[in-house]
Parts: sequence; C-alpha cells; structure tokens
Amino acid sequence: MKSIRHALITGSLLASLSGLALAQNAPPRAPDTRVPQAERIEKMHQYMSERQARQLAELKSKLKLEPSQEGAWTAFAQSMQLPALPFFWPDPAALEKLTTPERLDQMQAHKAQRDALMQKHVDATKVFYAALNADQKKTFDTETAQAMTHLYGVMPHGGGRFGPR
Repeated sequence: MKSIRHALITGSLLASLSGLALAQNAPPRAPDTRVPQAERIEKMHQYMSERQARQLAELKSKLKLEPSQEGAWTAFAQSMQLPALPFFWPDPAALEKLTTPERLDQMQAHKAQRDALMQKHVDATKVFYAALNADQKKTFDTETAQAMTHLYGVMPHGGGRFGPR
C-alpha cells in the first residue's frame, strides 16, 4: 500500500516539476509582424460588406420577387447596409484619455446608436415582410431563422455560445 502511494506521490511531483521547467524555457517572442489594427478593421469591414451583399443576393433569388416588390426590396436592402467604420470601433487612444464616467457616457451613447440602427433594421424588415406573399414569407422566415441561428450561436439542442435556453 505504501509503495503505491509513494509511487503516485513521486510521479505527481516529477510531473509538476517537469511542467515548471518547460514553462520557464519559453522561446523569445518574435517581433510583431501583424497588420496594423486600422488596416485589419478596414479589411474585416470590407469582407463583411461583401459577404452581406452575397447573402442578400442569395435571399433575393430564393424569394423570387415580383416587379411590384422591387421597391420594398431596395428599401430593405439599403437599411441592412453596414454603417461606417467609426460606428463599430471607437478610437482606443481617445478612450484612454477619458475618465471612467466619460467612457461610460460614451458607451451609453454608442449603445443608443446601435439601438437606433437595430430599430431601423426592424422597421424596414417589417415593411418588406408585409409586401411578401405567403410562400415568400415562409422562405424569408426559414432563411432569416437560419441566419439568426448562425449569428447568435443557438444550437438546435438549446446550447450555443450563450448556453442552454
């Protein structure tokens, strides 16, 4: 009994010491060769805009819109355009110069802007949805449900990024 306990303690001690030795011998970091943040943000914004345009084109083709619905589609598609870059990413250097209450006020103002943008999306979607026929509404419901599932990470079994519902 003592020999098994002794072997386990010795093995655990050796494993923990070897882990410490490995942690101390980390190689030096290479110089930062990443793309500057502003350039990365601009590329991401461009990628997201192109992806959104493709998704809207796919949705439009699946809906098989009638000529009388084109005006409603145009208004809907325009309302879904991504806002300009400063909307998403405030300048970190400017934020560092603010006091905590000033940063909190700016965060609330940013949230109000996002809420207003979301309301614009909701209103345009409802107007467009009202212009669709029954089959188009089913297609729209299916397609947007899939997009929202992907966007919010909701899994069919109730899991996802935000956990079970």
